[in-house]
Amino acid sequence: MANLSLSLYLILRIYALLLLFNVSFAKTLKRDMKALNEIKKLVGWRLVYSWVGDDPCGDGVLPPWSGVTCSKVGDYRVVVKLEVYSMSIVGNFPKAITKLLDLTVLDMHNNKLTGPIPPEIGRLKRLITLNLRWNKLQQALPPEIGGLKSLTYLYLSFNNFKGEIPKELANLHELQYLHIQENHFTGRIPAELGTLQKLRHLDAGNNNLVGSISDLFRIEGCFPALRNLFLNNNYLTGGLPNKLANLTNLEILYLSFNKMTGAIPAALASIPRLTNLHLDHNLFNGSIPEAFYKHPNLKDMYIEGNAFKSDVKAIGAHKVLELSDTDFLV
Repeated sequence: MANLSLSLYLILRIYALLLLFNVSFAKTLKRDMKALNEIKKLVGWRLVYSWVGDDPCGDGVLPPWSGVTCSKVGDYRVVVKLEVYSMSIVGNFPKAITKLLDLTVLDMHNNKLTGPIPPEIGRLKRLITLNLRWNKLQQALPPEIGGLKSLTYLYLSFNNFKGEIPKELANLHELQYLHIQENHFTGRIPAELGTLQKLRHLDAGNNNLVGSISDLFRIEGCFPALRNLFLNNNYLTGGLPNKLANLTNLEILYLSFNKMTGAIPAALASIPRLTNLHLDHNLFNGSIPEAFYKHPNLKDMYIEGNAFKSDVKAIGAHKVLELSDTDFLV
């Protein structure tokens, strides 16, 4: 019996070693090797010195390239993650990246990339995370981003994008986090974004957006999962719609530094999870309904810089809310 157990153990060990050998020495797909070596010629010195050899997945002697994660698919290894952030990468967004068709994560934040995101980005159908924040990317967002059906995390903040926010983003049915703040977007926020059933965080602050916030909530049942809505430092006008009260998961509503008008509807005080309400530096008037002061979870309500009646009081210690998109990364 002992000999049988030993034999079975040895067989399993040999099988495991063969499997490991097979994974380790599977060939890297030529498409991915060519694309990464093309990128290697364009990037900064930090990557050049850490990307040794010709095989980004490693060749059995040299290790995989820094920031490159590969996975075995069939008889080949393919690149599934490219995470090269804070590496002083300069120049235009490398179009060769769009040939890495098995990418699930593309993280190039905090570099010095310029130029537009190429429309070929739409090829990356398996992409789950696209993080390009803190670069110098420019021009309009290509509508082809809307073809990334698996995309869950989209971080494009702190760049120089301009033009309108493409309504094709509403095709990203898996999207949970959308960060487009600190750019130069113009026009209205597409109401179609409200159809994103899984969207938890929307930050479009510090742009040049116009229109009424009521337009954003014109679709019935919109934004069912939204927890944080940042629209501060834009040029939004009009009043607060009662439909905001339908956002039962909302925790932070940040509308500071716009041109919004009218009275504050009491219906907003019925949002059960609301903790932070930023209404300051607008053109609101009248009184604040008493229900806000009795809200069990509301910790901060900013109201300064409006035309409220003199007896209206704020709520909370009034520390300036300065959340970056890193506070919402998971």
